[in-house]
Amino acid sequence: MAALTLRGVRELLKRVDFATVPRRHRHKKKWAATEPKFPAVRLALQYFDMTYSVQFGDLWPSIRVSLLSEQKYGALVNNFAAWDHVSAKLEQLSAKDFVNEAISHWELQSEGGRSAAPSPASWACSPNLRCFTFARGDVSRFPPARPGSLGVMDYYLMDAASLLPVLALGLQPGDIVLDLCAAPGGKTLALLQTGCCRNLAANDLSTSRIARLQKILHSYVPQEIRDGNRVRVTSWDGRKWGELEGDTYDRVLVDVPCTTDRHSLHEEENNIFKRSRKKERQILPVLQMQLLAAGLLATKPGGHVVYSTCSLSHLQNEYVVQGAIELLANQYSIQVQVEDLTHFRRLFMDTFCFFSSCQVGELVIPNLMANFGPMYFCKMHRLT
Repeated sequence: MAALTLRGVRELLKRVDFATVPRRHRHKKKWAATEPKFPAVRLALQYFDMTYSVQFGDLWPSIRVSLLSEQKYGALVNNFAAWDHVSAKLEQLSAKDFVNEAISHWELQSEGGRSAAPSPASWACSPNLRCFTFARGDVSRFPPARPGSLGVMDYYLMDAASLLPVLALGLQPGDIVLDLCAAPGGKTLALLQTGCCRNLAANDLSTSRIARLQKILHSYVPQEIRDGNRVRVTSWDGRKWGELEGDTYDRVLVDVPCTTDRHSLHEEENNIFKRSRKKERQILPVLQMQLLAAGLLATKPGGHVVYSTCSLSHLQNEYVVQGAIELLANQYSIQVQVEDLTHFRRLFMDTFCFFSSCQVGELVIPNLMANFGPMYFCKMHRLT
């Protein structure tokens, strides 16, 4: 019976005309094909698990879950729009201006004698910035921004932690400012919102990213400011800025290219963990140090620089700062002092979750209750 069954199957197979089988049901083994490679997002997670579990220890599982969860945003009010009307509209959503609320709270404490006010130089936050966020644990989302009555967009949605480097820069009215790695443009827009920039140079080496910056400026900034002498957009190699315009700027923001940790875990496009970009990723700290050194050289003696990344890596954060300071001391006899931002952490601790063990600078770590960041920033004072 078994033999008859087997013979019957063979006869049936002979009669089958495989040409009639729809193409979608056919399978052809491609012997020369290689096995599919790991997607870049998976390679990024493997790398982070290996390195950040050592760097952060018991904190890493919480940070990891937060990085893989939906990011939280803030709404930066456009002061070139009808900002008071925009602020009222955002308040109706039960969002709060975390910047001015924190400063008001601190001032009340200082007046009551419950906290010693820091020295004015280290205290200074860049003024006129209004950014609304939802309370801790509130995962509400802001509606997309729309053009207001003055023809520009009402607010700009960004990771609220990205505003901290601009706040820490402590702009003063009449400052000449450089944003060395400006694209895609959120921090450049924030710098303009302060109303302090006598001149702002916004630079980025990537022409495609510069196009995104120009689009943001066109959507949020009135034409008379864009076309006047107040904003200059360039696409030069930032590493050479010290040679091009040394000792020129009062304030310099160096928001360098980095592993963009959150993006690397969610987007295949332009992911630095692609195998083809391995060498580029490995030399990132060198590039970052060169850019920071150029930013410090472009600063006037007595001026300030803020270095920032959206990475958790101490190799891209503290080590770069320390390396650039040593480089300037050894090769140029220029002394640079790191500013203590402890008070800054205290000021905004109700909105963000800060890592308490940075050697220099401050680091916002993602947390499910306040899922901003990562954002590292360090303020430096060029002494000579």
